[in-house]
Amino acid sequence: MQDVLEIKNLHARVVEKEILKGVNLVMKTGEVHAIMGPNGTGKSTLSSIIMGNPKYEITDGEILFNGKNINDLSVDERARLGLFLAYQTPIEVPGVTNSDFIRQAMKACGSELSLFKFIKEYDKACEDLEMPEGLAQRNLNQGFSGGEMKRNEILQMKMLKPKFAILDEIDSGLDVDALRIVGENVSNMVGPNFGCLLITHYERLLDYIKPDFVHVMINGRIVKTGGHELIEKIDKEGYRWVKRELGIDIEKTEETHAILGACARAGKNE
Repeated sequence: MQDVLEIKNLHARVVEKEILKGVNLVMKTGEVHAIMGPNGTGKSTLSSIIMGNPKYEITDGEILFNGKNINDLSVDERARLGLFLAYQTPIEVPGVTNSDFIRQAMKACGSELSLFKFIKEYDKACEDLEMPEGLAQRNLNQGFSGGEMKRNEILQMKMLKPKFAILDEIDSGLDVDALRIVGENVSNMVGPNFGCLLITHYERLLDYIKPDFVHVMINGRIVKTGGHELIEKIDKEGYRWVKRELGIDIEKTEETHAILGACARAGKNE
C-alpha cells in the first residue's frame, strides 16, 4: 500500500508577507515529483512548511499524511512519520561526529540497529556515495566541501530511509561527478516505500533522477503540471512562456528561508 502526502489549498506567510497562495499537490511513494520555477516564488518556503518550520504560519489549507492532517505536528513528529528534508546549505555541528548524529537520528525515528549492523550499513552507504575515509569520526559537516555536505545529506537519507524526501536544490554546488553520484543514489531509492520531491532550477539533475511529474510554481502557486516536455520548454524558453500561455505576470518575492536545524532529521524538537 502506497503512502500519500497531500497538500490542499495551502496558504502561508512569514512576517505578514504571504508567500504560498493556494498550493495543491498529491504525491505517493514510488513517485518522483519535480518543482521548478523562478527565484522567489515559494519553492523553498513550501519545503520548510511541509517539514514543519514554526517560523512560517499556515493561514489556510492542509498538509495530509495518509489522510491525517499534520498541520500542527512538530518537526520531530513529522520526521518520525517518515518525512525528510535535505537543505540547500547544510549546517555545521561542532562536537557531534557524523556517525553519532546519524545513529541517534535513527534511534529517534524508531530504527535502532546493533552497532555491527549500523557500521556495515553506514560503510556501504559511504561507498555508494564515494565518500572519503574517516567520515564517521569527523564532526557533522565541519570542514566539509560543498559537495561533501550535499552527499552527506543523501547519506543521512539512505540511512534513515524516510517515506518521503524533499530535496531542496540538492544539486547546487555539485560538480558533474558529484551530481551523478547523488542522482543515482536518490534514483535507486525510489520504490514502493520511498517517494521524492525535488526542488530545482536546473534540468541537469533531472537527467539522473527522472521525474514522473513536473510542476511549475509561480507566485506561490503550482500553475502547470506535466511531464518531461515541461523540462524541455523551460530549458529552451525559461519562464517567458508563462505570461504568454497562462496570462500570469511573475511577481518577485524575496523568500525568507529559515533553517530548521538538526531537528528535521534527528527527531529532536528545538
